[in-house]
Amino acid sequence: MTERLFEQALGITSPWYVKGVTFDNTAGELTIEIDFARGSRFEVPGEEGSHPVYDTEERRYRHMNFFQHRCDLVVRLPRVELPDVRTRTVEVSWEGKLRGFTLLMEAYVFMLVANGMTFAEASRISGVTPYQAKAIAVTYTEAAIEEQDLSEVTSLAIDETSISRGHEYITVAADAAERRVIDIQSGRASTTMEAVAATIEARGGSAAAIQDVCMDMWPAYLKGAREYLPNAMVTIDKYHVMHHANGALDKTRRVEQRKEKNLKGLRWVLVKGKEHLTAAERMKLSRAVRYPERSRTARAYKYKEELREILTRKQPNVVRQQLAQWCTRVMRSKVVAMKPVAGMIRRHIDAIVNWTRSRITNGFLESLHSKFQAAKRKAHGYRDFRTIRADYFLLAGKLNFKSLPLQLHSTHPSFR
Repeated sequence: MTERLFEQALGITSPWYVKGVTFDNTAGELTIEIDFARGSRFEVPGEEGSHPVYDTEERRYRHMNFFQHRCDLVVRLPRVELPDVRTRTVEVSWEGKLRGFTLLMEAYVFMLVANGMTFAEASRISGVTPYQAKAIAVTYTEAAIEEQDLSEVTSLAIDETSISRGHEYITVAADAAERRVIDIQSGRASTTMEAVAATIEARGGSAAAIQDVCMDMWPAYLKGAREYLPNAMVTIDKYHVMHHANGALDKTRRVEQRKEKNLKGLRWVLVKGKEHLTAAERMKLSRAVRYPERSRTARAYKYKEELREILTRKQPNVVRQQLAQWCTRVMRSKVVAMKPVAGMIRRHIDAIVNWTRSRITNGFLESLHSKFQAAKRKAHGYRDFRTIRADYFLLAGKLNFKSLPLQLHSTHPSFR
């Protein structure tokens, strides 16, 4: 009677049956023996007909816990003899992608990791080792990555982030329209863009179909985009430009605060937009920038706000003209820290003006980098590229995991 109950619980059907169930109370382990009926014949993928059993081998599968107890399936797995005398091991429906696990067990561990747990946390709950939890998560993620359809991708967002000390970077490529990660490459050289283009081609898309690509001013990216995305218009969004302007403003403030003590502690007040300031912060800002003729910080703030206003406009010719005039004013001023920003704008003015038309941004990638860095700190770092790649895709790849058991689909947004 017990065996029949476990057959129903595990979904085991003829010719398979539960031969026996044993429970070790001391170790807290449940072992379920599965066998097949004598005289059974089995089908083999890619071969016609059903075939007799040649011999068997015993294989153990780690299954989900029954309550708090570890559960293993011990299966007498048949090998069949084909007409040409070859032998093949029969594939069973409950076997996972990794040897030694059931599909349901792998799906359970993957669900834990996909919902934000570290490998160590998933290990404590499921009973597998952290290494096994990582292997399961990476294996399923990579399988879903290979099934991505990139045929409709026409705009890209490209950005890099550090993965360790010593200037080691990865490049993240995303579909700018759908805001989903489509590729992760090691490094940030111009050939990285070639690899991104190759990924798009390999998954049903076309590098020639990419019309817009948003990135920062990193020379290797710009060179790679010209070479490997021939029809793409490069956009440098206003957020990258303002990042440099804010950096120049803060550099000016730090130099001047040595004499002007009222500038201390105003870093974030100066770089934030006025609309985001509290009443108290507005008062501090007013005092700090009241006399631009006396303070270089005040003049740097004035230039920063002018630049922000210019980049809100939508007329390309107007933006180009006003940027050129802004650069001239800055170059003639005594605000030294802001001059490199003006030089940068002059060198990349076409790509910056393109922002007025495309309005694409990789700002969501900056947010994604922050989430990744937080996950990496929580996991005490990642040692290999495959794990980093899997983490990014789980965070924002919008992958299709429909091959996992149906009862787990609703537990993670990616399964829907």
